[in-house]
Amino acid sequence: MTLWFVFALMTAAAVFAVLWPLGRPRPGAGGTEAAVYKDQLAEIGRDAEAGLIGPTEADAARVEISRRLLAADDAERGILAPSRPIYRRAVALVALIGLPVLAVAFYLPLGSPRLPDFPLAERSRAPSAAEPLDNLVAQVQAHLEKNPTDGRGWNVLAPVLAKLGRFDEAVTAFRNAIAYGGDSAARRADLGEAIAAGANGVITADAKTEFERAVALDGNEAKARYFLGLAAEQDGRAAEAAAIWGAMLAKAPPDAPWRPVVQAALARVGGPVSPGLSPALPALSGDTLASAQGMSAQDRNAMVQGMVDRLATRLRQDGNDVEGWLRLVRAYMVLGDRDKAKAALVEARQAVSADAGRLQQLNDGLKNFGLDG
Repeated sequence: MTLWFVFALMTAAAVFAVLWPLGRPRPGAGGTEAAVYKDQLAEIGRDAEAGLIGPTEADAARVEISRRLLAADDAERGILAPSRPIYRRAVALVALIGLPVLAVAFYLPLGSPRLPDFPLAERSRAPSAAEPLDNLVAQVQAHLEKNPTDGRGWNVLAPVLAKLGRFDEAVTAFRNAIAYGGDSAARRADLGEAIAAGANGVITADAKTEFERAVALDGNEAKARYFLGLAAEQDGRAAEAAAIWGAMLAKAPPDAPWRPVVQAALARVGGPVSPGLSPALPALSGDTLASAQGMSAQDRNAMVQGMVDRLATRLRQDGNDVEGWLRLVRAYMVLGDRDKAKAALVEARQAVSADAGRLQQLNDGLKNFGLDG
């Protein structure tokens, strides 16, 4: 109510500013044509008394000026005077009615008359980082309501909804992207991931079906294969999960961005260690590999940990082996020990800091580990 009261005072002040000049006497009222003729009559009287003009000429001049005075007076009374009230009434009407109506017409579409007051804490609150993204989502959704077969629009909307945690909507968007934008392994994998995320990370039957469809379209689809391994792990089939993830690592390039995640998963299920399956670890001899196959998962992990410790000891004695440092960092990532991986990264840089070439080689090899962020 306080805001409306202020607006009412402002409107009243604007109306008063318009009406005030209309209510004041018109300046210069003594300068009319009738006033001039009156002055001329007085001047003729003074000239006649002074003997400057004769009585006959004075009478003739008085008659002529009097005639003109009467005509001018009639004109002012009959024409000017009636027009002034009409003009003033029109201006007053516009000021009293037109100004408020015009103000309301502008304020209603541009202002927010129904918006409630915000506490001071709410006014100073910084907007959420997700609010612009929500606005973008609303715009895309409005577009898709009018163009529901726009596969490209669904393909843009789906991952944004997944990022916002709106998984049910993301699943629908991914399905529409496939229906209207074409089927692909990547879209099937994204759809399966959204279904699993909506189930709190559990690989449901529907999610597994989508991952299997993705692999059928592209046998090298990394996301789908990883989640199929995760499905096997959740079902208690650790050996099958290890086989899936081991096969992924065997074919993956050394700089694959998902390699550390899969290596950590493989170590979690106690997967077999071999040079072909995990180049992050030191090579094993044939006899060692044969004996490792008969070990329990705990014994195999202990054996791997001992190999990594020996590699770390050797590098502390001779720190010029850049490839050795990279293998050590990868090994810690495989074992899921991120803190040791970071510590090894610091030691490696200190060890080769005097050699610009080796330092550059080390930094290039560490780019995909995500340890500097």
